[in-house]
Amino acid sequence: MPVKSPTGGAIDVTDLKQLSKAVKSLARSCAIMAAAHNHVGVPEWRTRQRDYAGLARIIAYQQLSTKAAGTIWGRVEVLLGKVTPASVLAADFDALRGCGMSRPKIAHIRSIAEAVQSGALNLKRVAKASDEDAQAELVAVKGIGPWTADVYLMFSLGRWDVFPHADIGLSEAYRMLSGERKRHPPKQFLKTGERWRPYRGVAAHMLWSYINAVREANGGGA
Repeated sequence: MPVKSPTGGAIDVTDLKQLSKAVKSLARSCAIMAAAHNHVGVPEWRTRQRDYAGLARIIAYQQLSTKAAGTIWGRVEVLLGKVTPASVLAADFDALRGCGMSRPKIAHIRSIAEAVQSGALNLKRVAKASDEDAQAELVAVKGIGPWTADVYLMFSLGRWDVFPHADIGLSEAYRMLSGERKRHPPKQFLKTGERWRPYRGVAAHMLWSYINAVREANGGGA
């Protein structure tokens, strides 16, 4: 059953008071969220730039530790000066490889850069669109999958009810908190997340914060 919203659903996730209300609403309505809340409190909402650079950064960070990705992205920023569609397309492929970026990721950020330059992807339009329409425009671009689209909407645009249900970290955190033996596969986890509406993005941050806290406690890092 969807969580009852204390603020009509809409919240400014950068406002700690509003985010705290959403977290407490989830904790009151769901034992899993209550357990996560007891462990990590109110998690900080992750924020990224709401432009091409923010989207490219999300691509660069995929499937890497925060530390490793940060090192690679720092080199990219030094190489390019400013991360823009034009600077990425003008950059030498081997120079980007030398920063530590994989060939597929370079192909992805270049494909996205081309889409932005051509107007096929309009990030200002995406920012004004509904979650569903924004997701559709993003995933229509080669190099942007559903996970990347969802994370951009959450981190860069502050969308509080977007849920990246294929994220292994989220499903593993849920498994750990619930005591279940196996992680929910993506389609099942999407259904699981329905109970957290209209704050599925907030629930995701709670689950991420929980698993990162556990990993840090176990010496594995975030």
